Amino acid sequence: MAQQSTETDWVSRFADEVIAEAERRAPGKPIVCASGLSPSGPIHLGNLREVMTPHLVADEIRRRGHEVRHLISWDDYDRYRKVPEVPGVDKSWNEHIGKPLTSVPAPAGSAYPNWAEHFKAAMCEALAEMGVEYDGISQTEQYTAGVYRDQVLHAMKHRADIDAILGQYRTKKAPAKKSQKPVDEAELEAAEGSGAAAEDDGSGGSAGYFPYKPYCGQCEKDLTTVTSYDDATTELAYTCTECGFGETVRLNEFNRGKLVWKVDWPMRWAYEGVIFEPSGVDHSSPGSSFVVGGQIVRQIFDGAQPIGPMYAFVGISGMAKMSSSRGGVPTPGDALKIMEAPLLRWLYARRKPNQSFKIAFDQEIQRLYDEWDKLESKVADGSALPADAAAYSRAARTAAGELPRTPRPLPYRTLASVADITAGHDEQTLRILSELDPDSPVTSLDETRPRLDKAEYWINTQVPAEQRTIVRDQPDEELLGTLDEQARGSLRLLLEGLDEHWSLDGLTTLVYGVPKVQAGLEPDAKPTPELKVAQRAFFALLYQLLVGRDTGPRLPTLLLAVGADRVRKLLGG
Repeated sequence: MAQQSTETDWVSRFADEVIAEAERRAPGKPIVCASGLSPSGPIHLGNLREVMTPHLVADEIRRRGHEVRHLISWDDYDRYRKVPEVPGVDKSWNEHIGKPLTSVPAPAGSAYPNWAEHFKAAMCEALAEMGVEYDGISQTEQYTAGVYRDQVLHAMKHRADIDAILGQYRTKKAPAKKSQKPVDEAELEAAEGSGAAAEDDGSGGSAGYFPYKPYCGQCEKDLTTVTSYDDATTELAYTCTECGFGETVRLNEFNRGKLVWKVDWPMRWAYEGVIFEPSGVDHSSPGSSFVVGGQIVRQIFDGAQPIGPMYAFVGISGMAKMSSSRGGVPTPGDALKIMEAPLLRWLYARRKPNQSFKIAFDQEIQRLYDEWDKLESKVADGSALPADAAAYSRAARTAAGELPRTPRPLPYRTLASVADITAGHDEQTLRILSELDPDSPVTSLDETRPRLDKAEYWINTQVPAEQRTIVRDQPDEELLGTLDEQARGSLRLLLEGLDEHWSLDGLTTLVYGVPKVQAGLEPDAKPTPELKVAQRAFFALLYQLLVGRDTGPRLPTLLLAVGADRVRKLLGG
């Protein structure tokens, strides 16, 4: 018998519900969880929630010994809607608007055969690094191979019933103001998930309602109007409003078209037997594809709507424009260049789907890593709260095993400071890291990877040039010459203690202790408000003498990085 989970986090609660629902709907069959992604451009970190929510639930179900499939439907047979701002693409791609994504050329210089494959590849690579196990389904392949033929014919036969369901939600819209975006563009930008972005529901046309859209046999675009359909022969006639082409085809053998989105999505729920699928908050409104789909799947396809939460948006803090995939919309691949996969997984695991959160590309990433390292320590000593321990477990491993990890995870902020000061010089970096803890020195940079590489990439791409650390070549003789006896005394105390305290912990004690000793206190005395003022003044003096600014990386790390001899020289020793 499959084991019950003792966890009490949101993932376990959904897993309980999904297992119970699967036993009611389809006992003995693999449990199906689903996601949908449209490779219409870079697939960003908001879209990743569409995958991570079912992944975490499916993984928990798998851990309990059940057979489970996590489907990712690639909506690559959707129409190309607009030309995004991405490298290798110019306005000439406008001529492809209306074609299936798999019929649009990839950006210039791409190694992939078409637009959809180009943007799908980056997401597949990120999912592999994150340990996400899934069955990918290309909707181009499904439709063009005739896999959904029976479902298409069934929908066309019941088009009046579908039209009646959609009619309950249609409202007359006021004429759009000229300054407004077209409705589909505005909705597309709001859409977080799959082909759920705005799509014509198939209404309109003098011949009545048809839930199926052919792609034109001449220009390949979906700017077509069905003019007639015969249920008995399945003969369908259409004309193209773009190029004027028209033809009559038999739908029982024609594979160049697809069901409109609000019919396509519920058809797939029934076809795949989906039990669990989340959807973006934009699908909760009346008339949205999820709400309408619930009626269509029951009344037309004799299926059931999946259970699953509405998920909230994911925000970004501090993304440097120079490194984003497109105008400040970062992808999972962008995030994985600056953070390890378990940390990125943890951001999605620790928040309930209906809670929004931000992914840090700015200085906040250092605090985030501190939090993660502290959690790891608590998990190791058994002091972590149950829900926190569960989120950690889901981040660090899957049912298939542990995710790769950094053998020696030094603090991210330390690695970032070292990478900043050494400008990525391996020999210098190893020297500094080996001196952090003389009792247990780092002997190879491989021990600190991949975290070191992520911190280095973050410094090089996300920290503005004016905030980078450049150590002085020569002492600031002018400043040194103006120091009073108090300041000179503080530098003397620091220089005298360097040899004895040459480690990260030792130098931390030393730099905080100098102002205490000068005030006649013990080095481990608790700081008073006056003492904190003195410490700040001392730190600012050290930064000015070492890097010519009032602030910089943590002083103990900076001193180690500069090296004892150079510190002595720059501090006038």
